[in-house]
Amino acid sequence: MRRTRAAVGKEFIIVFRLSMIDLVEDGSTADEVVALAQAIEAAGADIINSGIGWHEARIPTIATMVPRGAFAWVTRRVKAAVRLPLIATNRINDPALAEAILAEGGADLVSMARPFLADAEFVNKAAAGRETEINTCIACNQACLDHIFAGKVSSCLVNPYACNETRMLPVVAAVPKKIAVVGAGPAGLSCATTLAERGHAVTLFDEHDSIGGQFNLARRIPGKEEFGETLRYFSARIATTGVEVRLGRRATAAALAGFDHVVLATGIVPRRPAIPGIDHPKVAAYVDVIEGRVKAGRRVAVVGAGGIGFDVAELLTHGSASTIADYQAEWGIDPAFRGRGGLAPPVAPATPREVWLLQRKTSKVGDGLAKTTGWARRALLQKRGVQMLAGVEYLKIDDAGLHLRLGDAEQVLAADTVVICAGQDPRRELQAGLEAAGIACTLIGGADVAAELDAKRAIEQGTKLGLEL
Repeated sequence: MRRTRAAVGKEFIIVFRLSMIDLVEDGSTADEVVALAQAIEAAGADIINSGIGWHEARIPTIATMVPRGAFAWVTRRVKAAVRLPLIATNRINDPALAEAILAEGGADLVSMARPFLADAEFVNKAAAGRETEINTCIACNQACLDHIFAGKVSSCLVNPYACNETRMLPVVAAVPKKIAVVGAGPAGLSCATTLAERGHAVTLFDEHDSIGGQFNLARRIPGKEEFGETLRYFSARIATTGVEVRLGRRATAAALAGFDHVVLATGIVPRRPAIPGIDHPKVAAYVDVIEGRVKAGRRVAVVGAGGIGFDVAELLTHGSASTIADYQAEWGIDPAFRGRGGLAPPVAPATPREVWLLQRKTSKVGDGLAKTTGWARRALLQKRGVQMLAGVEYLKIDDAGLHLRLGDAEQVLAADTVVICAGQDPRRELQAGLEAAGIACTLIGGADVAAELDAKRAIEQGTKLGLEL
């Protein structure tokens, strides 16, 4: 620090990022963090930024399951010991939260990175009192960190323009068209609003009473509440771009006859595997469980361990509300910072159910989850006692439960409920009628590819089509 100050002179601003809680075994103590902060101050830094945890730490610190502002307390603790301005970081994605941290004296500045990928106009919108128009970072990491670790250009799931600004340019349509978008999930919402922004006359249809599609399911999963912010953003964008919305009605080929082009963003249909006994009363569709129409029993077998299977397992094993204190206890973070690294023995939560998470594939359960968050989702379910089984052959479902073969052995899981999360098929029933009537149509989102639900692809695909038509 001293050599850097000598090299750049007094007028150059130096921000030193200091690990304020290591979250690893044998990490720094609280007193050592303060001593280092004071030494950095004496050596000539202008500002100290908060580093939270190392990559080696087996505690999620920026994923969507981490409550907002979960580490502001760490910065506040160090701030009392130095005179330099301090920056609070990690899971601060809302202007009101940032203002509250500053007003409480917990920090002098707030650092954001991913929120500016989600919306480059974040600060301008906040300053103008247009917070409802902010495209909020949902902390999914799927197009930013996951891309970086794979050697790809960083971008953003909710904002595919990020880092693609020179390649994805909204240009006013030379010939405005009358376009129908059927399906108000992420793909349909991104396409409809992009089309309207370019000057097309857009009507958005959805058979449900609200927009959102699969995001309405995702935001019900504990730790994924942020997905609701994306729907709030699209609601505001619909209003500003002038999209006509027709909810609560199923579009037919006849009703779409007057449009120049139809975009089918009709999503998916959950697949029902051909397991003997699939119609048994124990069996429930994941949609019915997530939306609360079916209450799962004490012992639950989840058939399918993709992203939806993990969502269902997390929902079924979740106990109390997701507060910062709950997060600290479950992951073993000591809010008093009494030991090295700020760690404490994790407190196993009281889970309301016994859950088995099952898959046919022989690969590791959860192997296909996102790179930077998948490990945390697996660890979370392990903490809650979820039994994850791969290489399962489903034999039948009856009053005794779910019969299966694992290796050479047959066994019965005495499940009260069997939740089916066994993939999905594209929903395309309108396509044939439109093509027969000579109406041009394009498939996007799950209606195009339903192999694994992918919001990143859906929003990007919808946006790109909106720029092309």
